[in-house]
Amino acid sequence: MKLTAFSLLLLFLLTFFKACTDQPEMTEFIYAGTFEGRDSEGIYLFEFDRETGELTHIDTFTDRIGPNFQAIHPNGQFLYSVSDDLFNDEDPFGTVTAYAIDNQNGNLQLINEQSVNGRGTAHVSIDPLGIYLFVSNYSEGNIVMYQIDDDGSISEAADIVFHEGSSVNQSRQNAAHVHSAIPSADGRFLYVSDLGIDKIMIYRIDRDNHTLAPAETPFFENEPAAGPRHFTIHQNSQFAYSVEELTSTVAVLMIDEVTGALQQLQRVEMLPDDFDEPNTAADIHISPDGRFLYATNRGHDSIAIYEIDEVNGMLTFIGHESTRGAHPRNFMIDELGEFLLVANRDDDNITVFRRNANSGLLEFVNEHTGIPMIVCLTQFIPLAAE
Repeated sequence: MKLTAFSLLLLFLLTFFKACTDQPEMTEFIYAGTFEGRDSEGIYLFEFDRETGELTHIDTFTDRIGPNFQAIHPNGQFLYSVSDDLFNDEDPFGTVTAYAIDNQNGNLQLINEQSVNGRGTAHVSIDPLGIYLFVSNYSEGNIVMYQIDDDGSISEAADIVFHEGSSVNQSRQNAAHVHSAIPSADGRFLYVSDLGIDKIMIYRIDRDNHTLAPAETPFFENEPAAGPRHFTIHQNSQFAYSVEELTSTVAVLMIDEVTGALQQLQRVEMLPDDFDEPNTAADIHISPDGRFLYATNRGHDSIAIYEIDEVNGMLTFIGHESTRGAHPRNFMIDELGEFLLVANRDDDNITVFRRNANSGLLEFVNEHTGIPMIVCLTQFIPLAAE
């Protein structure tokens, strides 16, 4: 049979379309950090199916006991994890561990480790330029700065800054308790939330001397007994949001672009008016489009959802979504903004929600059970092959 020019063109297009659609989709991964206890084994690795929201457990990395918080390097090649597991027999402190990430299967290969130089490690974060790593030690009340080498390895501590003081809630604020450290997007400032002294300390990252220096305005003082825990900066770099653990509130802050100083614009409740049971606020994140803010309650076991006014940064409460699990210590919004995943420590599960980009509301999709003492979720999307 003789093929016409149109038939040949159609055959070519069909062949091209089939070749394109037959290409395997890039697998996405989720790392789950855990506390020690209830037979927890380490960092759990899951495949994430974007079509269904399903998680499939594929591996567990057992280098350290209780690897509770993780962060991925901006180049996507390295993962860093902190644990209270002692660095060595001579060191009384826990461990920060550097891993190389296998771009094909998400596996982790140990690079090196260092002492966290403090007790009760709660958080690890990475400079947006990929040069420094910051560890927050809750019980020690200090922030530790490390250099990251080109191969992903961590130097010995480049600088250690101790906080001093207390605040009005003597059962929780009798001393400094550093809970998290978040760098500005341009890498000039570091915002360190200290629950114990009711302050967000503001440091200038001194790249010449590899140290942290007090900023021109060295701190923002939260309301008494608020207990600042985690901190997130809007994509426009004009506004920031502090989740306050002890009062279950969110402070809306304006950022001075020159000095990095913070000024409070608004403070909103995270709980319903009729809820009078014990509660502590936990984690906070902004959707990738910058339109919505989410924060978790432990006790009410919910996600508080707010719409962000991108002109003035103010929050409008939208609603609560049950986390369908107890003690939602940490959650993540995926990089495309399509899903929100919650780590429920006390029920050992991850709950998956599909996010409505227009309304900001969440729809429960499924849950994955059997991750003992889960407390952190970190997403890894492999780099596209060149």
